[in-house]
Amino acid sequence: MTRGRPPSPRPPLPPAAEAFLDAAVAERGAARNTVAAYGRDLADLAAFLAGRGVALDRAGVEDLRAFLADLAARPGARRAGTAATTAARRLSAMRQFFRFLVSEGWRDDDPSSTLDGPGLARPLPKLLSETEIAALLDAAARRGGPEGARLLALLETLYAAGLRVSELVALPLAAIDPEGRFLQVRGKGGKERLVPLNDAARAALALYLPHRAGFLPPERPEAPSPYLFPSPVAREGHLTRQRFGQLLKELAMLAGVPPDRVSPHVVRHAFATHLLDHGADLRAVQTMLGHADIATTQIYTHVLGERLARLVREHHPLATRR
Repeated sequence: MTRGRPPSPRPPLPPAAEAFLDAAVAERGAARNTVAAYGRDLADLAAFLAGRGVALDRAGVEDLRAFLADLAARPGARRAGTAATTAARRLSAMRQFFRFLVSEGWRDDDPSSTLDGPGLARPLPKLLSETEIAALLDAAARRGGPEGARLLALLETLYAAGLRVSELVALPLAAIDPEGRFLQVRGKGGKERLVPLNDAARAALALYLPHRAGFLPPERPEAPSPYLFPSPVAREGHLTRQRFGQLLKELAMLAGVPPDRVSPHVVRHAFATHLLDHGADLRAVQTMLGHADIATTQIYTHVLGERLARLVREHHPLATRR
């Protein structure tokens, strides 16, 4: 397995920016990678502003517009839509930074408030049908043995709970409640949520747990592995995201599903899509997915539109009249 690289060093930032990054961690529980990205974005903006003789915390709206224009004009920026994606991320960092300055009394105005973001067409998630999910589960069940039992437990849990792959592979054994009906999941920013398990997932976990000892790494008896899906070879001590992704691709070939359409994230999308298609409330799906903002969950509302249109066609008293 390839070890993660440490974050690249960035130029020092002014005290206001460092205070903003500290607050992102302490007050909002922002993830390490998110804070590192904020730091890089603000360092890039600070370097650009220095060329104009302007301090980062004193920038005006024209300075910020000039920065976004410079960003879009950089070599290779327009390749595959990179300009719009990068500008949107930088704009988000700037907005949060200047809002922080206003909230802390470091500035009276927010120069980012009037900036327009680039038009980003948000793609719909890749979808797997319920038939394709069933084919994947059947193929996992047919594998048998410890490897098959583990793969079936992983897939049933992923599809039943809609977890992020990082949440799934790092689940502690203690995440399962004593009756096996719920998972206690720690998501982004350390936020915890309770996710119900259906009967199929509970049965798959019960089938796998007797085999779990075979996946334990060599360890001291006084320090047993805390993970539900341990690994004897991974540095993290649990099955890696990359390995699970590989296992899903192999399973897709056995199930007759195109492997390029299958990934842990696509199964998570299937969980949300199929729930909504069967009448689940959008707020409930938001909670189970662990989305902080319902706007993120609304990417799935195309499913609601199709379902409501079908209901009108099939059940409205005037639908069959000419």
